[in-house]
Amino acid sequence: MAAPDLKVFSGSSHPGLAQEICDCLGIPLGRSHVVRFSNENLKIKIEENVREMDVFVVQTSAPPLSEGIMELLILLDALKHSSARRVTAVLPYFPYARSDKKDEPRISITARLMADLLATAGADRVLTIDLHSPQIQGFFSMPADQLTAVPVLCEELAKGDLRDTVIVAADVGEAKDAGRFAKQLHLPIAIVDKRRTGDDENAIARAIIGEVRGKRCLLVDDEIATGGTIFSAAEFLLSEGATSVSAAVVHPVLSGKAYERLAGSKLERLLVTNTIPIPDGKKADRIQVLSVAPLIAEAIMRIHDGRSVSALF
Repeated sequence: MAAPDLKVFSGSSHPGLAQEICDCLGIPLGRSHVVRFSNENLKIKIEENVREMDVFVVQTSAPPLSEGIMELLILLDALKHSSARRVTAVLPYFPYARSDKKDEPRISITARLMADLLATAGADRVLTIDLHSPQIQGFFSMPADQLTAVPVLCEELAKGDLRDTVIVAADVGEAKDAGRFAKQLHLPIAIVDKRRTGDDENAIARAIIGEVRGKRCLLVDDEIATGGTIFSAAEFLLSEGATSVSAAVVHPVLSGKAYERLAGSKLERLLVTNTIPIPDGKKADRIQVLSVAPLIAEAIMRIHDGRSVSALF
């Protein structure tokens, strides 16, 4: 049983994951109530005492995204003004994580803005999983712990037959993460050279660095959004002589026409985690979802007890 001064609350984006975390910790999910007025304003009331408590708020980035962000900020503010001793924002998938640099004139580095908003709302620290870019940790004025779900994915992958398998980075920027998979699974690595133009999220594979002919390829990436990168890479790898292609991805954003693309693709399996909920009506046989609840629960206990979080990875 967790310490009596530990509480976990959930926003509306992923209550299932928050409940799983509480089950791992052996504590009930904190009680709160959300009212949505006719003018779309939100009112959130904390329905139990949190004075001098160590509180964690679980809210991931899922539709409706902007409402979820606002709900999180109000939750943090309500808890802070209810005299919680410490409030930690738990964001399994960090909002606006891909807006991490000023690569065009007159745009916002919105990931940094999110960090500032969390601090202003009252977050004392942040806990997240596999940021799109490591420099995002530097945007925070408070402690920010980044977990990785790569060991969770690797543990499941290791249960299968990995003979003649090669880890493939979906693009050059993912090579470092692919290296982490390759190291844990003791497999060779290859890299797809893709090119992206504009903001249309479409990427085209141009070349392959490494040997994939006659191999079973495992594409890895930190997230899958519309699926342009993964599905075009799968087609390209098969055209280059790969015998089969599967994918392992941390964040299943699966936006736009991703599900339709998956249905028409030659991808054998898509292994993901539950950092983002997959709607019941959208679940497909080829999608296998692994839970990050035990990982997050262990990190919460380490933060609560003052132990190292980095020891987890």
